[in-house]
Amino acid sequence: MPGAVYAFERSIMLERQREGIALAKQAGKYKGRPKTIDNHEIRRILAEGNSISKTASLLGVSMSSVQRAKREAW
Repeated sequence: MPGAVYAFERSIMLERQREGIALAKQAGKYKGRPKTIDNHEIRRILAEGNSISKTASLLGVSMSSVQRAKREAW
């Protein structure tokens, strides 16, 4: 019985959280973390013939950031 009550309370809490996030997004206050580097800069370094790992180390970003910028470009 206590488990069912907990599950019900948790579902209500998550629903309120989703509603709050939706309202914040509408108000322009829920934007996420700002980018540390511009995708154009990543693509420029890649265009010079550098590998993904080399580009990531040159710019100080993760390889997944470089892959994401590459995927969005092409």
